[in-house]
Amino acid sequence: MEAESDFPWRGAPQPVLVCDAAGVLLQRNDAAQALLPEAHPGTCLADIVPVWLVAAHEALCLEGAATGRELGDPLTGVIAARRFEAHPSVRDDGTVAWWLVDDTDHQLARAALRTERERTAFLTEASSRLPSSMNLAHCMDVTAQMAAESLADAALVVAPTRAHRLPVVTCLRGGVPTMSLVAFDPDGVPGLGEALRGFPPVPSRWLDPSAAPPWMIPEGFGPIGAIVITPLPGHGVPAGALVLLRKTSSGSFTDEEEGFARLFAARSGAAMSAARLYAEQTATTQVLMRELLPPTLRQIAGVDFAGGYRPAADHERIGGDFYDVHPASAEGKPSLVTLGDVCGKGLEAAVLAGKIRNTLHALLPMADDHQRVLSLLNTALLSSHRARFATLVLASAARQGNDVRVRLTSAGHPSPLIVRADGTVEEADTRGTLVGALPVVRARTATLTLAPGESCVLYTDGITEAKGGPLGDTRFGDERLRRALAGCAGIPAAGIVEHLQMLASQWIGNRDHDDIAMVAISAPRTHHLSAVNGHTRGRYTA
Repeated sequence: MEAESDFPWRGAPQPVLVCDAAGVLLQRNDAAQALLPEAHPGTCLADIVPVWLVAAHEALCLEGAATGRELGDPLTGVIAARRFEAHPSVRDDGTVAWWLVDDTDHQLARAALRTERERTAFLTEASSRLPSSMNLAHCMDVTAQMAAESLADAALVVAPTRAHRLPVVTCLRGGVPTMSLVAFDPDGVPGLGEALRGFPPVPSRWLDPSAAPPWMIPEGFGPIGAIVITPLPGHGVPAGALVLLRKTSSGSFTDEEEGFARLFAARSGAAMSAARLYAEQTATTQVLMRELLPPTLRQIAGVDFAGGYRPAADHERIGGDFYDVHPASAEGKPSLVTLGDVCGKGLEAAVLAGKIRNTLHALLPMADDHQRVLSLLNTALLSSHRARFATLVLASAARQGNDVRVRLTSAGHPSPLIVRADGTVEEADTRGTLVGALPVVRARTATLTLAPGESCVLYTDGITEAKGGPLGDTRFGDERLRRALAGCAGIPAAGIVEHLQMLASQWIGNRDHDDIAMVAISAPRTHHLSAVNGHTRGRYTA
C-alpha cells in the first residue's frame, strides 16, 4: 500500500477513493474525507458509501479488474444528499480508483431545462389547439382536458354566470370533459368570485381544500389535497376561471406551478374570449342578414314574382342592389315591387340599401302614387348626414282577369324590359332622375298590360355591364340581354330569373363584377306550356 503522503491525487478537487478487489478502502484524498468523514484507510467500502457504489465496485472487480477493464458509462447516485457521477479507473496493481464528480447542479439544470421544454411544448400545443376552433364550448373542453392532463389531477373551467347559473366544464385526468350548469353563488368559494371578476388569483396556500363545495369535486375524485383558482383573462372582460384540483397523494402546488398555470390560463382566456366574441358577432350578423338579404318571392294575388341576387364578392351575401315585393294591402289593389342600386359595394352599401328598403316600407300607404313615394324618399336621403344616392324602379302589378296590369316608374334606373308572347322584347317607356342627388326627383310613369305568358323584367346594370366572354373584357350589354329574354317567351317568372342568372354566371366566370339583381313579373298562363327552350318560343296545347 502506498503511503498517504505519496498519494498523487491528494489535492484533486473531486473526491477520490482507492479500493482493492475485496472492497477495502486503501486511500482517499482530502475532498473524499470532507465528503465522507468516516472514510479511513482500512475501512470496508460498504460501511462508508451507498449500496449502488458498493455494487458497482464488486461488479467491476468480478468482470475485469484483473485485466484492466473499465465500465463504459459513468454511474450516478446520491451520496450525502448530493448526486454524483462515479468514474472508475483500474490501476496497474489491480486496485480501483473511484473519481466522484458532483453532478447535482448539472442534474438540476438538465431537469429544469427538460421541464421548461415540456412546458414550452405544452403552451405551444395550447396556442395551436385553442384558437383552431372559434367555438366557445370546444375551447372550454380543450382547456379543462389539457389542464387535467398536465397541471393537476382534475380541472374545472367556470364561465361567467348565465341566467343565475354557472356553466362548468369538468375533466378528470384521462377522462372526457363534461358540461353542467350549477346554481351556486361564486362568492361562496374563496377566490372564485374574484377570479370571475378578473382580480388577481388568491395563492393556493390561502385556500382550504376542505371548503370546496360538492359540485366542484368530480365524482370518484376523493378528498382534495390542494386547489388553485386562477382567472381566465379575456379581451376587456374576464372569460371565466380555471380551477385545478390535486388529490392528497399528489402534494401541493408550488409557486412555480401556480405561475405556469397563469400562463396557460392567459392563452385559454384569450381563446375563450375570442370564441365568445365571434359567437356574438355571428348572432348579430345573422339577425342583420335576415333584414338585409333579398326576400324569397312567390305568386301573390294571381301574379307571379321571382327574384335573383348575386353580390359583387362571392364571399359576401349582401351588397348595394336590392329588391322587395310588398303584397297589396287590400283585394283589387296592386302589389308594389321595388328594385334599386345603391352607389357603392359591400356592407356599407348594403346598410344604405336597408335604410332605403325600410323607408319605402314606411311609404307603402301611398304606394299608388309613385311620384310622391320617390319625392319623399329623395327628401329622406338628402337629409341624411352622408351624401349617397341610388337608382330605383317602382312597379305596381295587379291581376285584371287573365291579364296583369303593370305601372312602372324609373328613377335613374335602366328601363324594365317586357317579354311578349311572340318573343318580342320591348323597353318600358319610363325615365327619371336618381334619388338622393337633386332637390327634386322627376320621373315618367309607364302603364302596360301583360297577357298570359308575358313578363316584365326589372334588373340592375350589374348584368349589362358585367365583363366576360371569350376574351374576358366584353360587356354583356343590353342587346345580349334582349336576345336572352327573347328566348324566354312563355317561361314562368322563376324560369326567366334562373336562365338570366345562369347566362350571367357563365359570362362572368371568376372575374370581378358589380352586384346583380333582377325581378321578373309574369302573368300566369291559363294553358299548359309543352315546350320551351332558349331558341324557340313556347307553344300552347289544348
